[in-house]
Amino acid sequence: PQSKEFFMTHSDIVTKNKMTVQDFEKEQSVLLENKELREAWLNFLGSYPHVTTYFRTSPQYKNQVSITNGKKDGSDINLYKLFIEQSKNILKPNGYCGIVIPSGIYTDLGTKQLREMLFNENNITGLFGFENRKEIFEGVHRMFKFVVLSFEKGGLTTNFPTAFMRQDVEELQNFPQHGSLNISVDLIKKLSPDSFSVIEFKNEQEVVISNKISAHPLLNGDILGWDLELYGEEFHMNRGASFFHSNPTAFPLFEGKNIWHFDSKFSENRYWIHEPEIRNEFLEKKLKRISLLEKTPKDFCNDYETYRLAIRKISSNTNERTLVTTLLPKNGVTGNSLTTHFPFKHDEKKYNQLRYSYSDLIQLTTFLNSFIADYILRARVTTNLNTFYLYQLPLPRLKPKDKWYKPIIQKAAKLICTTAEFADLWQEVMQTAWVAPSALGEGSGVRSDVERNKLRAELDGIIAHIYGLTEEEFVYILGTFPIVKAEQKQLALQHYQLLAPQFVQALPAATYNWAAVIQQGESQTVEFKSTLRIDLKTNKPEKFIEHSVLKTLAAFLNSGGG
Repeated sequence: PQSKEFFMTHSDIVTKNKMTVQDFEKEQSVLLENKELREAWLNFLGSYPHVTTYFRTSPQYKNQVSITNGKKDGSDINLYKLFIEQSKNILKPNGYCGIVIPSGIYTDLGTKQLREMLFNENNITGLFGFENRKEIFEGVHRMFKFVVLSFEKGGLTTNFPTAFMRQDVEELQNFPQHGSLNISVDLIKKLSPDSFSVIEFKNEQEVVISNKISAHPLLNGDILGWDLELYGEEFHMNRGASFFHSNPTAFPLFEGKNIWHFDSKFSENRYWIHEPEIRNEFLEKKLKRISLLEKTPKDFCNDYETYRLAIRKISSNTNERTLVTTLLPKNGVTGNSLTTHFPFKHDEKKYNQLRYSYSDLIQLTTFLNSFIADYILRARVTTNLNTFYLYQLPLPRLKPKDKWYKPIIQKAAKLICTTAEFADLWQEVMQTAWVAPSALGEGSGVRSDVERNKLRAELDGIIAHIYGLTEEEFVYILGTFPIVKAEQKQLALQHYQLLAPQFVQALPAATYNWAAVIQQGESQTVEFKSTLRIDLKTNKPEKFIEHSVLKTLAAFLNSGGG
């Protein structure tokens, strides 16, 4: 049940998006004084539970609830999901279905079970995705994404034709013969092992890039990677409204709009919360997760008492950037438009020990804010950035002894530590990154946009190399961010190019930056040839030159026993 949607039909004051929680609750209280309206409201609420229970438990709709890692996904019942399964149910063997539905069918965690049904019990004959930019459907947001899905009942899907981000429905006339890309189910399961989400590939180059990036460990579930645990909701902006105050002397409440890349002060906070009102509530939530603890230690820390990672949850893949991350200062709490991580280890002996050092959190923030991680994510997400999308991100994790660990920590810390609230964070960075001691503010945090853009570009250049991307591949990824200013993308590419000589020896030949190879000159494994078959004196092709080149290639291929 959507409260505002109901009361909008009974009040000119209630609006869905522009009305604050407090104003809505006041207006709701006034409206419910009307006996007939109150009765209608209770009937409205009462119409949902039994219907929801039926759809969740009926054998006819057994694929509505997804199971991931042995756990049921708690997503809401959605009509388009019901239509998909019922369409499959009423088809005769080898019967066809063609249906227009939201794009969540190939991306969302809540539709995983339906995708398994489509892959294992049907033959998908086409998946054509398009945006509503040309208002094909009136009254629907222009950025809303739909898909034309067609499948034949029975059999098994091994691969199927796709098209994504289209705007002209007329292209359907030539689909899939022209402009389609075949995707295998095996590749889908490799890139999205937990959800089987279909990535919005546009061409074969994106498939190659994705295969290369997927070599790195996932954000969650890999002990060699980050094994990060995220928490999706601290304070709901409706249910938690009674705690919200306008007094800025209390703990700030952070919302999605308050943060940007490496910046927790992107906009001013609207609300503040008094700690005595929330401490017991936080403690209760935490103790439920720590079954090993029989009693509460005196020095028990709540999550908000340390620096925490924060990620925007509402972010479309058609925005300037999809993945927006920063670290929050101590004693800050979050609304339900932000995702945070659990900072403390939860066992009997280490209840008060941080899971990650501050430097590790800075490193993780840097990888999440990169163009590469954003590119991976925006191919999967539509509007809501659920934790399962984040858990499936392949993210490198450097160790302090790695060459690029120190430069990444130092540069990112200058972007994050811009106020006295981050003094402790800055002190640890200086110890970890081996820089001369200084207090926060003395050559530490960078505030000017020009300097911040430069630091971010340097980090993006480093990370593109760490992922092993060629210059052509990095240029392609930058081109998938049309709203980002060209100057920022060019700056990132320039720093990639400047760093190329430092990475080229450590990468396999397929990922060489050849401009850097030429700059380094000839060696035991590099020889320059001015021509492959043309005699430069006569300007005519000659067989003896081809013969000479072939002998050179054979010599190199045989060197070192290869």
